[in-house]
Amino acid sequence: MTDPRSTDDDGADEPDAAGAATGPSAGATEAPADGAEAPSRIDVRFSYANERTFLAWNRTALALVTAGLAITQLLPPFNVPGGRRMIGMPLIVLGIVLAIASLRQWRRNEEAMHRDEPLPASPLPMILAVVIGISAVTAGILAAIGGPS
Repeated sequence: MTDPRSTDDDGADEPDAAGAATGPSAGATEAPADGAEAPSRIDVRFSYANERTFLAWNRTALALVTAGLAITQLLPPFNVPGGRRMIGMPLIVLGIVLAIASLRQWRRNEEAMHRDEPLPASPLPMILAVVIGISAVTAGILAAIGGPS
């Protein structure tokens, strides 16, 4: 059995049973005559996966904004002035940053896929973990020393 990504000795893509090219450059556009590089076409499944990841980051951003708002408005006040805001505001800000940064990351991923380059590293998981960790430690400290009145 041969690898469906294999090419003939001359480098041409092999057709599948339906006659469509199946090699790594299958569906790639030809370079324009003026020498400028045309963007390559990527497998749409990868683009859809990138979009699903973008939407997941936005659901997370919405959840953070909602949680931050609930904490600042609905949590009983702490004995420490501004305690609710110390917990809720970083979550709201993180949600805003995450929504904007996820759009940037989605675009960077799409561009890298079209250029057939490795996907760029994302700072989003680290930022998310650090801010949520700091908010959790703050909440724990406030609950221990200045619980709700």
